Amino acid sequence: AEEAEAVALGGLLGAYAFSRYRTGGDQKAPVADLTVLSGAPGETAERASVLAESVALVRDLVNTPPSDLWPAKFAEIAERTGAEAGLSVEVLDDKQLRDGGYGGLIGVGQGSANPPRLVRLSYTHPEAAKTLAFVGKGITFDSGGLSLKPSASMDWMKSDMGGAGAVFGALVGIARLGLRVNAIGYLCLAENLPSGTAQRPSDVIHSYSGKTVEVLDTDAEGRLVLMDGIARAAEDNPDAIIDVATLTGAQIVALGWRTAGVMANDDELRELVVEAAGAAGEGAWGMPLPEELRKGLDSPIADIANLQPERWGSMLAAGIFLKEFVPDGVRWAHIDMAGPAFNKGEPYGYVPKGGTGAVTRTLIGLAERHASASNQ
Repeated sequence: AEEAEAVALGGLLGAYAFSRYRTGGDQKAPVADLTVLSGAPGETAERASVLAESVALVRDLVNTPPSDLWPAKFAEIAERTGAEAGLSVEVLDDKQLRDGGYGGLIGVGQGSANPPRLVRLSYTHPEAAKTLAFVGKGITFDSGGLSLKPSASMDWMKSDMGGAGAVFGALVGIARLGLRVNAIGYLCLAENLPSGTAQRPSDVIHSYSGKTVEVLDTDAEGRLVLMDGIARAAEDNPDAIIDVATLTGAQIVALGWRTAGVMANDDELRELVVEAAGAAGEGAWGMPLPEELRKGLDSPIADIANLQPERWGSMLAAGIFLKEFVPDGVRWAHIDMAGPAFNKGEPYGYVPKGGTGAVTRTLIGLAERHASASNQ
């Protein structure tokens, strides 16, 4: 059954095509039907189908240009598709975010005509004993803000919402599979653009947790929206929080385009995430959070700065920054998948060019492991 499922899943993932904007005759038609001839056909085909459709949902979102996917539009898709999958969906608009003290989301999104959103998706099972919270970075386009990126680094920044996409796809998949676990997803959605209203380097923002942050670089914006999402997720009292983000170019420098970095405040949780990624065929590697790097985030006027002055270890420093917003006693892991979320090269295996849907199956696998733990 496992082998049959693997073949089915590989076929479905490899058949993916994004042809929404093609007007010529070169559209690639995806596989319409899949027939499993052996190995618990019904169950095998169903799980393979759910996983593949969850990944395809994420790939479609990542591939969609920012002109057609801004924060409110993403939230609208999450409301509609989430409700169809049986999820409870709550959306906070920019006024509610401002009134609620979500300074990170407001600060990052204030330079755009498309204001930020925070989407909360929840799935509950009556027999669940475990609750997982997933938090996804959802920058629908990242210009870098006033700390403007070079043009060569900007043309694929429609993929900067890949973390929120993975969380969304995973929640839909968990609900469709009916896993015996409670799962909550937060999509931290904003568009990071330069304008007369954009946040400035040296601004100080007030996070949802109450801590103040000095913004030294507006292109280190992902951690600013995530800090609000993580602090909010902690209020749900989950057994673990896992955040997912296309967070740093340093992840690509350290681990390449296909391997995500995993950091955590709990060694067992870090290894569980790496194990789930490996089982799903998604590359991930456990990374440390060296205490000595925390000093580089000191600010002379705020509780913490959003960037350290030196480049060295900047993937790890970003993880250390996020750790500051995790309450004591809460297990937390951070997945930096800046490279794996988007394939700029040629297709390989069952991974297409463009959006990959990376980490979606890892999150579903984590939910399955916690569901199994609930049954023991």
